[in-house]
Amino acid sequence: MDPSAMMNPMGFAPGMGGMGPGFGAGPRGGFGMEKVFPVVRLRGLPFNANDFDIYEFFQGLEPVDVLIVRRDGRTTGEAYVLFGNPLQMDFALQKNRQSMGRRYVEVFRSKKQDYYHAVTQAVNEPSAPQEFYNGDGGDGRPPPPHMGAGGAPPPPHGMAPGGGGGGGGGGAPPRPQQEHTGVLKMRGLPFNSTKDDIITFYDDPSLAEFSMAPLVHDSIHIVTSLDGRPSGVAFVEFASAEDSAAAMTKDRHSMGSRYVELFPSSREEATRAATAGR
Repeated sequence: MDPSAMMNPMGFAPGMGGMGPGFGAGPRGGFGMEKVFPVVRLRGLPFNANDFDIYEFFQGLEPVDVLIVRRDGRTTGEAYVLFGNPLQMDFALQKNRQSMGRRYVEVFRSKKQDYYHAVTQAVNEPSAPQEFYNGDGGDGRPPPPHMGAGGAPPPPHGMAPGGGGGGGGGGAPPRPQQEHTGVLKMRGLPFNSTKDDIITFYDDPSLAEFSMAPLVHDSIHIVTSLDGRPSGVAFVEFASAEDSAAAMTKDRHSMGSRYVELFPSSREEATRAATAGR
């Protein structure tokens, strides 16, 4: 195998390592664009709405993260959707007052603090009902192309499947199993976290028994928005699916003062997150 491929397993083009400012595109803020955190809030969702419905609602756009808000395991009719750049967010805002099923959905700008608070709250929420993890979303529809293996909902889901479990998330139950591809998505990272912090996060004595291959910088990709602001999301590619499955034991463990959620992901999702901000 080409040694350079081993050091850059996701195949990102030069200059994209770490998904720096603008995911490798242009100066900070690009074209004088206002520095905003590209997240929208949805209100008025049908209570049985799942990730499929939200991806379908924003058809043509590519959310980096979708978080359905729950309280006591029940949906509230609200969700947060994070995009890779402000332009996609602006297109998303044009969906305000459009219908999903029989309900009109409000779409409006939100704040980084509100999104991050929702992420923190999601860590301690009970898992979603099992029908959210069925291949048809519980209503007979086929899964969208970006859903995970076996029809599981995509990792951006507020409480998406992660297998494993454990962690320091206040006793929240483990998530249903999902097939591993060797890539994990991390959500809830401190905004000042670095690649070295992520390597340290997985350099844990509890993982020693798995004899995992060490991580390198080129296998870690921290997602930032177009103006270079961190999103709290990163993708990590491990040497094998077995290694990523073992790493799931760190789900809902802390990095600094934050609990970090882990989700099985794929190279395709990581690449979409990288190119969304270009």
